[in-house]
Amino acid sequence: MGPRSRWPAGLALFGAVLGLVFASYSTLDYAAHLDRRLHNIHCSFIPGAPPTSEAEACRAAMYSPYSALFKGQYWGGIPISLFALGAFSFLAGFALYLLLSGPRSPKKAVVFQAVVGTTPLLVSLLMLAISVIKLGEICKVCAGIYFSSTLLATGSLIGLMTLKGRGAQAMDAPPRPGINIVFPVLWLAALAVITLIPSFVYASTMPDQRPYLSTCGKLKKASESHNALIKMSTPASVQPTTLFEDPLCPTCKAFHERLVSEGVFDKLNVQLALFPLDTECNWMLDSSLHPGACTVSKAVLCGGDQARQVLEWAFHDQDYLKRAGKAGEPTLRAVIKKRWGDKMLKCIDANSTKVRLNQNLHYAADNNIPVSTPQMYLGQRRVCDEDTDLGLMYTLQQLAPQVFK
Repeated sequence: MGPRSRWPAGLALFGAVLGLVFASYSTLDYAAHLDRRLHNIHCSFIPGAPPTSEAEACRAAMYSPYSALFKGQYWGGIPISLFALGAFSFLAGFALYLLLSGPRSPKKAVVFQAVVGTTPLLVSLLMLAISVIKLGEICKVCAGIYFSSTLLATGSLIGLMTLKGRGAQAMDAPPRPGINIVFPVLWLAALAVITLIPSFVYASTMPDQRPYLSTCGKLKKASESHNALIKMSTPASVQPTTLFEDPLCPTCKAFHERLVSEGVFDKLNVQLALFPLDTECNWMLDSSLHPGACTVSKAVLCGGDQARQVLEWAFHDQDYLKRAGKAGEPTLRAVIKKRWGDKMLKCIDANSTKVRLNQNLHYAADNNIPVSTPQMYLGQRRVCDEDTDLGLMYTLQQLAPQVFK
């Protein structure tokens, strides 16, 4: 293989170790939330950077349906970073073996590394496509894994190319029938076992969350006396559900998108209470968290039969609407007019709409709703805040299994 035969293995080793670091951060962040509390998470391209609360993209990725498997069977599911953890561990060890062996490494070992060393890159490309198409953003830790996978695949493939520089059997033992296939099969089995071990360990040590699912209270008043709440249902709706949401709340947006992407929202018979975190209409706040949320909430109320479409438009264009809200009421009204026309603005300005939004807020106050969004009630049972994030699918499977039938 020549005097440069070691450096491709060194590059593959570096990529595998770097991927192992990023996969470890992702796994640790996931596992930290098993105590049902909110934690800062890692969200940096730089290995070793401390966790931070300013990690919207990474948190969105962690809460998304694509971050874990078996979310209905385990609280939070089995994070896919665990599989990366195992795979990178094996590939780092195998690359170290090739690095130390150098020109003496068997040809079949170099070929094996080239084949399996590209698999993390293939998975990374799939996850990158999901991040761009489904989530609309890429978390930095995820990007670190994608980059690491690229280095690993590059080193593995270059190692294969260097085989051209040596004789066909120069470094291999004389071929013996049946022997050449044994070691690749054993290596492949070892890769499978080491990749799966972290997920089995994680699943076996997870705490039982079921005792906590019903400990967060109930609605005092199941219905609103003025019929002011928004009703959303489909022919498939089977579970009465009350939601308290702010259309300019990023967490509400992510929550709604998870329900829709998992096929759950259409199974819910929803009554939506709008709870804008904006002092322009919400007297329960000292300062506005989402300026303009009152106006956008009125737009949702004015949607009538199209209330869900207006709400989902607000979620889809949330960043734009938040900037417009901070710029001032005229700017926000211009955005709403451009999308929904003058009729919508007239409805927003109507005193009846103001009264109806106030009735939504009084309904929240009468039920002592925490001043945060989203809040979810299945029937009259409140879903704990932590169970609307990582544990959402598991909680629904436990408390409302009919939505999955």
